[in-house]
Amino acid sequence: MRVKEEKAMAVSEESGDSRGPIHFVLVHGIGGGAWCWYKIRCLMENSGYKVSCIDLKSAGIDQSHADSVLSFDDYNQPLMDFLSALPENEQVILVGHSAGGLSVTEACHKFAKKIHLAVYVAATMLKLGFLTDEDLKHGVPDLSEFGDVYQLGFGLGQDKPPTSALVKKEFQRKIIYHLSPHEDSTLASMLLRAGPILALTSARFAEDGEVEKVPRVYIRTRQDHVMKAEQQEAMIKRWPPLSVYELDSDHSPFFSTPFLLFGLLLKAAAVDFGCNLTNPPSVL
Repeated sequence: MRVKEEKAMAVSEESGDSRGPIHFVLVHGIGGGAWCWYKIRCLMENSGYKVSCIDLKSAGIDQSHADSVLSFDDYNQPLMDFLSALPENEQVILVGHSAGGLSVTEACHKFAKKIHLAVYVAATMLKLGFLTDEDLKHGVPDLSEFGDVYQLGFGLGQDKPPTSALVKKEFQRKIIYHLSPHEDSTLASMLLRAGPILALTSARFAEDGEVEKVPRVYIRTRQDHVMKAEQQEAMIKRWPPLSVYELDSDHSPFFSTPFLLFGLLLKAAAVDFGCNLTNPPSVL
């Protein structure tokens, strides 16, 4: 069956809900960009949902260079600007992949009233960011088993810690996209950019109580070579979300299992947040 856009668009009208279509905001991980979500965006928009995909600083089509982005606040500013510009009465479902989980968490600290639900997809989920060695152990990927995989940038000088990192092309499919279609891993190899690792590992958030006002869902990726299963489980145990779902996917379920990821995002919105999806669109 074809996706029925009219059915989803009619949900709010039938229920008397004047908020308009549900608005999903999708945030990429390190090195990615808004382009990562192209399959999910098509599924959502064809089903009548509103979708925004964010390019963080130095990612996607943003012209900044990763070696010039030295603080997490700078890196995440595009998302903060986007949420700040939303009308006061508009709320979104915020979805973060991988390191995009840090961006989602900061948004929950600063814009709790504008976020219906936070969804972490194989993502770093640390309430206060990187404060301790335990946070780094759980939230930073360890790819040492694959060898020398990173191409590093030293924006502050060769004698200083690296400011950017990119997984070398010869390792990208094996590590990030091993269950994804070859077309998608080829596309990614052409579009991936170095990510500002110094800025990301400097992410720290003050305890303010606001973040707990936003309901959270975690989507685990069972065959993930980047965010290992034990890391995901540790973060879930330390800061339990409302619900945990699981996909038999690699680190990039938006490529490897897009229909299943789309379905889980709608399920999370309906079951955990309570959006009116009594007549959900068909996606088969």
